[in-house]
Amino acid sequence: MLIIDGSFGEGGGQILRTTIALSSLLLKPVRVINIRAKRRNPGLQREGLV
Repeated sequence: MLIIDGSFGEGGGQILRTTIALSSLLLKPVRVINIRAKRRNPGLQREGLV
């Protein structure tokens, strides 16, 4: 299993999309921890739902 630390760098949606692509190419499960950790509202948020 690949474990990706989402608090490193930008740590938002792009790291999640890249991780999912990497997982599908390598055929390995992944776990993303600390996604958006440095933001005011950490964690995944609903966006663009109008």
